[in-house]
Amino acid sequence: MARTKPWEVSDEVWERVRPLIPAAPSHAKGGRRRMDDRKAFEAIVYVLRTGIPWNALPRELAASSTVHDRFQEWERAGFFKAVWQAGLSEYDDLQGIQWEWQAMDGVMTKAPFAGAATGANPTDRGKQGTKRSLLTDGAGIPLALLVDGANRHDVRWLSAPLDGLLISRPEPTPEQPQHLCLDAAYDSTPLYKELVARHYQPHVRSRGEEKREKERTPGYRARRWVVERSHSWLNRSRRLLVRWEKKGEN
Repeated sequence: MARTKPWEVSDEVWERVRPLIPAAPSHAKGGRRRMDDRKAFEAIVYVLRTGIPWNALPRELAASSTVHDRFQEWERAGFFKAVWQAGLSEYDDLQGIQWEWQAMDGVMTKAPFAGAATGANPTDRGKQGTKRSLLTDGAGIPLALLVDGANRHDVRWLSAPLDGLLISRPEPTPEQPQHLCLDAAYDSTPLYKELVARHYQPHVRSRGEEKREKERTPGYRARRWVVERSHSWLNRSRRLLVRWEKKGEN
């Protein structure tokens, strides 16, 4: 079997991305010719998937400083958020977002350079780290993601991910309720009240409780695991496995 190269951008993907590229700044006074947008995007994806430092980008792909500048320019313009929103909208049209059973969980990653949105990681001898909080639909499709310090407790950081949905959430009804699955770290009376106020039916269980319920309930289906799998998917982009960026938005 031929080895895959997940950092390569196909023509099909590029045709979806190209209309979302922000307009280039004006260079009415002349200057060096601007790097081709596709070349810049492919170099950014290469760094994201391989996890290499920006200045280790192979010169035959592009100049690392130019690619990093373009990355920050596009981030400020909201390009990457627009790509995510477009992907969610297309997925909703083709498959349909599974709003009925949502799941949320946080994962802590290393942040050697510290910077914004970092804190002492209690699971890594107090070293600087980041907590990545992810909300998914019932199939594990990411709907919202936020980053904060690793010392931020999950139960104190619920509203931000729920307020950060990248696509409009339909209003739940008695016929089509919406459940939110969480682990025991979110076990809190104020949290339950907030979820009910947002018209969610909360399900907060530890892994052991889920296992026991599966054993005693015929046909029981575990649902929270999809968000853990999605965190694992994100970590395949090695630049996210260890956070090297100093800026939280990056």
